[in-house]
Amino acid sequence: MAAPMEGDSNTDPAQKDEEQDQDRPIFSDGQLSYLGHDVEEIPPEVIAEYAEKTVRLDLSFNRIQSLHGLERFTQLEELILDNNELSDDVIFPSMSTLTTLCLNKNRFLELEPLMQQLKLRFPQLSYLSLLGNAACPNQLSSTEKDEEDYQRYRYYVLFHLPQLKFLDSSGVQQAEMIEAKRRGQYMQVVRPAEEKEEEESGEAAPQYSPLPTGPQQQSDTDKHLGFYGKSKYTYYGRHSEGNRFIRNKDL
Repeated sequence: MAAPMEGDSNTDPAQKDEEQDQDRPIFSDGQLSYLGHDVEEIPPEVIAEYAEKTVRLDLSFNRIQSLHGLERFTQLEELILDNNELSDDVIFPSMSTLTTLCLNKNRFLELEPLMQQLKLRFPQLSYLSLLGNAACPNQLSSTEKDEEDYQRYRYYVLFHLPQLKFLDSSGVQQAEMIEAKRRGQYMQVVRPAEEKEEEESGEAAPQYSPLPTGPQQQSDTDKHLGFYGKSKYTYYGRHSEGNRFIRNKDL
């Protein structure tokens, strides 16, 4: 009997199939999840197979820098892009059906260009979350920011996107919207030049994480779970930080 040639694989075919399945997107009832694959843009094969039938798209925990091909998701209502590398120069496609957008923990530094894009590209946007970006000045992303900084940010965002029902971790209140309409355009939080330089160079950029610190901290995305406050939420993927908005027509 001939000896096995060097380089022959003894891997169980079932194991190979399992490994291939782990690389495939998870699709069910219009929900497409493609998490933790270190891709810099949406893979063409994913677009070709799922774009026309996807209503909710979760691309969290990748390295996405470009949204090329996203325009082909013509039925998309919810887009989750948490924990990626999107920055101020990203170009969003126009999507008239999109109502929910989660951009937590990306690399957005400036609110002005982002707001201009969002109000132009997503006219039906009702739910938005920007936690963990330098452009969102709350205490989760920077210890130098306080509640007043964050409230000014909310007024500014709501002035530009008055149709929002939910921003970051809380719903939009009527009194808040009235104040946003009155003076929100003047509420942009301006960051010092030295702070911008540090964040752009990556030397001292603050790191936001919803996970606990200490010996029990979990870094594996398969173990990532979390929630905001005590409100009810609909959560479509274990890995998404922002896809937990209240779904209440009365908001």
